[in-house]
Amino acid sequence: MRAMVAAMCFLAAVGLSSAHAVQPDEIMSDPAKEARARDLSRELRCMVCQNQSIDDSDAPLARDLRLLVRERIAAGDSNSQVIDFLVARYGEFILLRPRFERQTLLLWLVPPLVLVAGGLALWMHSRRRPKAGEGAGAAPLTADEEARLRQLMAQDTPSDI
Repeated sequence: MRAMVAAMCFLAAVGLSSAHAVQPDEIMSDPAKEARARDLSRELRCMVCQNQSIDDSDAPLARDLRLLVRERIAAGDSNSQVIDFLVARYGEFILLRPRFERQTLLLWLVPPLVLVAGGLALWMHSRRRPKAGEGAGAAPLTADEEARLRQLMAQDTPSDI
């Protein structure tokens, strides 16, 4: 019985993970064009949710964008023409993966530069740090301290040796 419940939970989790917001009335009759529309929908950001593709979003604007993508595909536009049309209308923000262009140069280059700068800072910090046993910053003992240390060491030595 436990195995059956576990199997049902697993199937439910797998089924939920692949759920999309595309409604049956949006699906195109040509499977090749529908596949293109789905691929494009996964690349476009929902302007309401902002961290979901329009393929995954249930927002009314996402539905409108999915229908617009399908209309453009039905009209004979290529994938790049559909993307260019949407970018011209909504700006680069609609792309989940922005293009590598002059306007997005900082977006693409800042993360690797921060990583390199962090590595360089760690390397410089490790070179400046004194190694274990090398002048840990302790001042030499005074004559009184040395005398006290000898006295303490003499008390600790066993007399029967």
